[in-house]
Amino acid sequence: MELKNFVKAKRKAVNLTQPELALKAGVGLRFLRELEQGKDSLRIDKVNQVLKLFGYQVGAVPEIKENEL
Repeated sequence: MELKNFVKAKRKAVNLTQPELALKAGVGLRFLRELEQGKDSLRIDKVNQVLKLFGYQVGAVPEIKENEL
């Protein structure tokens, strides 16, 4: 699942609006909107502030190569 979809689904599962989640996570509303829209470059520390509320964090994962699919 893409990060943008993950965050949006988790936010909706706990019935929070974007402004409410931004406030709880300590990030700006603009940042949260860009996160949920899939902006290519975001600060990892701020992404982790949001994910921390759901018990997650960004981490290194093995890359899946096309020939492995």
